Amino acid sequence: MERGLIIFLNGTSSSGKTSIAVEMKKHGDIPLHHLSVDQFGQNYDQFIDNTYPDMKPTREVEPHVMTDILFDPIVSLFYSTIKLFSEMGLNVIVDTVITNDKWFNGFYDLLADYPILFVGVHCSKEELTRREESRGDRAIGLAHSQFDYIYSYDEYDLEVNTEELSSVDCAEKILDYINSEQEFSAFKKLSRRD
Repeated sequence: MERGLIIFLNGTSSSGKTSIAVEMKKHGDIPLHHLSVDQFGQNYDQFIDNTYPDMKPTREVEPHVMTDILFDPIVSLFYSTIKLFSEMGLNVIVDTVITNDKWFNGFYDLLADYPILFVGVHCSKEELTRREESRGDRAIGLAHSQFDYIYSYDEYDLEVNTEELSSVDCAEKILDYINSEQEFSAFKKLSRRD
């Protein structure tokens, strides 16, 4: 079976990745699935709260401990689900924020040999702050804290700027690129980070 395409939208929180993914699903003639790490985290919390409340810690723990014992397994499950979708021949839009080498290497180790369209989703720091303030569901400064790491990659198959283009226009640009049957090679040129 031919592997499905993985469309990796690389951008900070509030850069517009989810809005682009929604538009791609609406306007594309290719069947697309959308997997967001936010959905995995929210569903995990609901699953634990409703099904296994005894698994919750008996006291608050430091954020770095929560990342190590809870979020790292969620990230691994997320990556494995992306791999499964592709192996089933399903095209999947990946909506995540990889903010450290450990998470990048996990994604890279598992999926580097898969067909990946690596898309840079760009937006200025000033606009990111404005969006965080208007959304109200993100910590102000979150995107700034992610900015340098997220945009440290110097090569993409395609780049879009969500300040210059609407979500619809960005989606159409990505879909046009896919339909042009150009090679997806940028992600394969990357290597593990240490």
